[in-house]
Amino acid sequence: MPNYEVFVRQMLSQAGIQINGNAHWDIQVHNPAFYKRVMTQGTLGLGESYMDGWWDCNAIDQLFYKLVTAGLHERVTVPARMKVAIVLNRIFNIQTRSGSMKVVHEHYNPASDTILSFLDPYNQYTCGYFKETDDLAKAQEQKLDLISRKLMLQPEDKVLDIGCGWGGFARFAAERYGCTVTGISNSSEQIEYAKKFCEGLPVTFVKSDYRDVKGKFTKVLVCGMIEHVGYKNYRTLMEEVFHCLEKNGLFLLQTIGGNTSVVSGDPWLKKYIFPNSMLPSMKQITSAVEGLFILEDVENFGPYYDPTLMAWHKNFVAHWPRIKQQYEYDTKFYRMWTYYLLHMAGTFRARLNQLWQIVFSKKGIPGRSGTYRVQFQNERL
Repeated sequence: MPNYEVFVRQMLSQAGIQINGNAHWDIQVHNPAFYKRVMTQGTLGLGESYMDGWWDCNAIDQLFYKLVTAGLHERVTVPARMKVAIVLNRIFNIQTRSGSMKVVHEHYNPASDTILSFLDPYNQYTCGYFKETDDLAKAQEQKLDLISRKLMLQPEDKVLDIGCGWGGFARFAAERYGCTVTGISNSSEQIEYAKKFCEGLPVTFVKSDYRDVKGKFTKVLVCGMIEHVGYKNYRTLMEEVFHCLEKNGLFLLQTIGGNTSVVSGDPWLKKYIFPNSMLPSMKQITSAVEGLFILEDVENFGPYYDPTLMAWHKNFVAHWPRIKQQYEYDTKFYRMWTYYLLHMAGTFRARLNQLWQIVFSKKGIPGRSGTYRVQFQNERL
């Protein structure tokens, strides 16, 4: 019988991590069954054993930073059932219209109040732009303004926000830039909240799948949504955007991205946080837009997701007593959200994950000279 404990200790030592050590990133093991569970179930077993209280760590973010920078994430054995899931993902389209509702029913709708409790005033559940600030609210306003300037928003614009969340961008764009915004989402709770949040503004929200978009728009935004589309549907999404975007319009895509192309997401994240999710690679994105769009600009500010996630976790901990009492959540729920936020912070810190803002046009930007980046920097109203 393999000695799982010896193997785990040896692996962790390569990253400077000790079992029951004194460093903030060291793992404190409470159940010896932890070792076999991790070695046989991979990242799913690691996350679930933390949720079950089998181990603790004072700085999960630092733990994962060290694990990734040491390359240990590449040495985890994939359990047989996970390999089967990957094969099935290659064969079947798991993000059909009905499949795409899974993340709505299991994450966005039931956890809506939990998520909103740790976000900024614009309810941004995507990376903030922490340039010359350490304040979450300021960083999110800077991100919204960056998107608006890259889209060169003008009062006459008709903007489509695919995957509009709780209406933060729509409100910002309508208030600050005076344009008209249509937001779509599969989540009934998000749509109802967004309608109230943007009351009195030239904003409309529609419960709709991206495959059912109607009308023409001068600007289109997809921010933090393509992660739920699935690799078999990347081209479909791009074609839908192409058909609804006017010929001189601009399309901005903001997404978390992976360094390699995959057909399935992390098992723990898929089971507990974002069902059926996966991160696109740059290769997959550019292949999906081939023959449709001109790629005007790419910016990677993935390192800013680290302070975003750390700020969210700080807010989550501060609001936890109220959330726990109001919804009668248990300790396992708390540990699940703690693990999610902090381990993601560590992976972004180690640059395992990226955050891209990509701007596309159909035929270039008429009547303008010079580079796109110089142009959008001068477009602030």
